[in-house]
Amino acid sequence: MLKPFLHRLLTFIFKVELKGLDNYHKAGPRVMIISNHTSFLDPLLLGVFLPDDITFAINTQISERWWLKPFLKLSRVFPMDPTHPMSLKELINHLKSPTKTVIFPEGRITVTGSVMKIYDGPGMVADKSQATVLPVRIKGAEYTHFSKLRNIVRLRLFPKITIQILPPTTIKAPDDLRGRRRRQYCGRILADIMTDMMFATSHYQQSIFAALLEARSIHGGKHTVAEDLERKPLSYDRLITATLCLGRVLKKITVTGENVGVMLPNSTKTLCTILSLQLYGRTPAMLNFSTGSAGMLSACSTAKIKTVLTSRRFIELAKLQDDADRLSQQVDLLYLEDLAQQITPLSKLAGLIKCKTANIWYRHTEFSYDNPAVILFTSGSEGTPKGVVLSHANILANHKQLEARINFNAQDVVLNFLPMFHSFGFTVGTMLPILNGMTTFFYPSPLHYAIVPEMAYELNATIMFGTNTFLAAYAKKAHAYDFYNMRYVVAGAEKLQDGTRQIWSEKFGIRILEGYGATETAPVTSVNTPMEFKAGTVGRFMPKMEYKLEPIPGIEQGGQLHVKGPNIMQGYLLAKNPGQLMPPKSVYGEGWYDTGDIVDVDDEGFITIKGRSKRFAKIAGEMVSLTVVEQLATKAWPDALHAAVTLPDEKKGEQIILLTTQKSASARDLEAVAEGVSKIVLPKKIMIVDKVPVLASGKIDYPAATELAKSG
Repeated sequence: MLKPFLHRLLTFIFKVELKGLDNYHKAGPRVMIISNHTSFLDPLLLGVFLPDDITFAINTQISERWWLKPFLKLSRVFPMDPTHPMSLKELINHLKSPTKTVIFPEGRITVTGSVMKIYDGPGMVADKSQATVLPVRIKGAEYTHFSKLRNIVRLRLFPKITIQILPPTTIKAPDDLRGRRRRQYCGRILADIMTDMMFATSHYQQSIFAALLEARSIHGGKHTVAEDLERKPLSYDRLITATLCLGRVLKKITVTGENVGVMLPNSTKTLCTILSLQLYGRTPAMLNFSTGSAGMLSACSTAKIKTVLTSRRFIELAKLQDDADRLSQQVDLLYLEDLAQQITPLSKLAGLIKCKTANIWYRHTEFSYDNPAVILFTSGSEGTPKGVVLSHANILANHKQLEARINFNAQDVVLNFLPMFHSFGFTVGTMLPILNGMTTFFYPSPLHYAIVPEMAYELNATIMFGTNTFLAAYAKKAHAYDFYNMRYVVAGAEKLQDGTRQIWSEKFGIRILEGYGATETAPVTSVNTPMEFKAGTVGRFMPKMEYKLEPIPGIEQGGQLHVKGPNIMQGYLLAKNPGQLMPPKSVYGEGWYDTGDIVDVDDEGFITIKGRSKRFAKIAGEMVSLTVVEQLATKAWPDALHAAVTLPDEKKGEQIILLTTQKSASARDLEAVAEGVSKIVLPKKIMIVDKVPVLASGKIDYPAATELAKSG
């Protein structure tokens, strides 16, 4: 009689919802139920809400606690002594007979809010017994006072709890694996099942504004999530109110579905602008102002942008007046200072009321998570920017993939100096923190090598995302104690040099986590984590990402990487067909994205980048089209032959070398024809040669040209 009573009681106070019961019935008679461990309530929840008589494999010492004994009588208990080798053998034998047995592979209640270390033992038990593995996700119990997350998350009396049962699976190690290697293999498979479970049960199929409201419900309206150099912290309530107020103004001067250019630096105002556009169905198109007016005008043409939002103060401080003047000849430049004057005290009051009631009225708003959330621009092989269209679900899926591998919490402070027109800075540096209760501090430039470390020290920053170029520069300028509070330093966008890795380890005691991605993958494809780390690699693929390696002639190990997953872009906007979305497609079919990178994937799933097949250079994390360099050279010296290649650069990752047959070639000539083009596009060195290597077809032989550049 106690079990039905507890079922009704828990359903009433925690609104417990059980999902996926059909998967439970499909599992068969011999089932090893694996679950994340969120709180002391977990055994009670599973014992009460799962059908049949459930057996719990539980630590002997824990089972002897007086307060737990009454609840354990609701189910069968299989006591285990982790210090006794025979315990696992007895459990294997137990699972060879009909039973539904629950195991918590983490072995302890989480103290981070995420999945913790997964022990190899349960994986080996599943392999040896060949019992069906049934993943179960408990969500919401971590916010109760029965969890171990006090002072980490906002605990509540009666949060909603969801128990979701996923499709059953099995663990079977290859026959040739024995002993420790077999045990580690099974443990790794079990860990992947757990992380896949955490992602599959996450709520990423929604809009970014809906995710913002969800984060406010979890962390509270007064929780601070954003700040910049003006030192006016934004709480969730203030951020949502500002978004609603500005959104009403922008709604009057734009139309639904319009692509609106954003030329603004890292700041809380930029964040509000982006969210305002997204809320009312406009797509922010982040203009890379470092490319100059030529690059921005090309981007506006590609995405059919008629209106660009900017700031007079920003243009003045960044010395972009000439670029702004050229831009204003093609599009309407609107200044935030002028728009702010249209927000009256009455409008602010209305915004505040609407903010407080947003959880009610936004539910009835028709909004698809497949709508475009942002357009980010990258260089194309023709030398013109391509627009990468990411949906709300693309961005949120990438967040949930990261959360399944790395733990973040509301106490974290992110120092974000990467510009928002960069996918790394937009998705990971900006959206990830505000939608997960972290505080992000916007710093306008990554080039202030002495100031950024000082800001990390002043803010007590715990997380930082950067490129090798910036991290190496900070290490030289920083005091040894500037990064004392740093939990994670994640490197991406370019290869992490051994020297950078070593100086951070020796000077600061910090292990840099290197990752890999692209704007097209929103952007994280893989990353090393504290639990899964291998130096020299870029980590393992994100959960639920598929990959294929296309064989490349001359490459014995690895191949050209193609990926597919929920974080893959909606498609490209191309200059030759402005405004028309070109969905991703590769030789493996629709939905697949060809990265153009040559990689190798080892037996444990770690990725090693061998090189890139695309005609791009990555300079300080920025993609530069080598075709653009050659076009500039042709413009300067139309009668000569030119080839742009790349060579390694210790400071910036890569450098551009221009080979030309023009005898009088000089950097000054190139600068004269490069009006409106960023200086990063100009070659670091011009080599005058008698002959540029060409193939029999008449095309330039780039491998030979690279060797010629190496020889000097």
